Amino acid sequence: MKRRDFLRLLPAGVLGLAAANEWSGSAAGHEPSTQPGPGTAAGPGPHWIWSGPNLHETADGWRRELERMKGAGIGAVLLTVYNGHRAFFRSRVAPVAAPRLEELLPLARAAGLAVHGWMWTLPCNDPDIQARHPEWYVVNGRGESARTHPAYVPYYKFLCPNRAGVRDHLRNIVADLAAVAGLAGVHLDYIRYPDVILPVGLQPRYGIVQDREYPQYDYCYCEVCRRKFRESTGMTLDDLPRADVRAAWDRFRYDSITGLVNDVLAPEVRQRGRQLTAAVFPNWRNVRQEWSRWRVDAVLPMLYHGFYNAGLDWVTARTRAGRESLDPGVTLFSGLYVPHLAPEEVPAALQAARAGGAAGVSLFDARAMSETHWRHFATAARA
Repeated sequence: MKRRDFLRLLPAGVLGLAAANEWSGSAAGHEPSTQPGPGTAAGPGPHWIWSGPNLHETADGWRRELERMKGAGIGAVLLTVYNGHRAFFRSRVAPVAAPRLEELLPLARAAGLAVHGWMWTLPCNDPDIQARHPEWYVVNGRGESARTHPAYVPYYKFLCPNRAGVRDHLRNIVADLAAVAGLAGVHLDYIRYPDVILPVGLQPRYGIVQDREYPQYDYCYCEVCRRKFRESTGMTLDDLPRADVRAAWDRFRYDSITGLVNDVLAPEVRQRGRQLTAAVFPNWRNVRQEWSRWRVDAVLPMLYHGFYNAGLDWVTARTRAGRESLDPGVTLFSGLYVPHLAPEEVPAALQAARAGGAAGVSLFDARAMSETHWRHFATAARA
């Protein structure tokens, strides 16, 4: 299988990371941002788009692309700024590939577009961190570290959200990013555990059947997680077959990710007056990602219907379910996977998201948008 074909088969978050590497890929107590809210009249327009840093593009090429986005109805660009290995802004924490963010911010401002820094949160493929902190990585139910035995693909090397060193490391990256002048917000991706069960449409591509949770895909069983679970519940994983222990263990992991967002990362973004948004999964339990409780300005559920063997009615249903789970202060943009949409299907996809109550859509990704896709999108966005 060719690499490009392989990338098309990956889960949404995985594909994004790989692409960024190629281009070098109810919220209780919600705190309103000091920036205009997503999708409001004073803030970005109703539609968003994910984009890699595209280091080979010239300033004139980027200027044309940004102007086309704006003209078609895009209001905000989610630009890759950190891919779990290198930074594409002047970071003082992560190794810097190029200051792409600082180069593009004035071009985006001239085009009338907001820019959000799109970062991979928990995957870490930085060789220096792997060498210095091998204990930071999640451990599966077999006792295997994701650093040496990543699930599915080689770069699925997730950090453990319960490690103090990991939390400090991520806090520093987010603080570094949020301090960039002119940035509208910080966009968290991969803010989850590895998929314990892949979307049904992807399983045959990997030659696996996941009819239940299997230990090699189930994280994190490191000593820190075991200890914190025992301290918080009085239970031990030796009793995991019991239903009450299983429910408590799932809850512990949901809360581990929620705590990382609400207690560690959100304060760094808020105190710098930026918006906080996140790319999230509709099948949130499979990645331990209870995003309905996150203190964010907006969520962008990745409603990539082809990976779920579903039609556009599924986009409507999942948008509606997501909207109903959220605090009224949190905006929802339905994420659409462009390679699964023929150009003439784009208007129906936008309508499906609107029918479910979305404020707009977010397109994955800029590189997948053909001229015909853009024409159909612009017409639908104006409707």
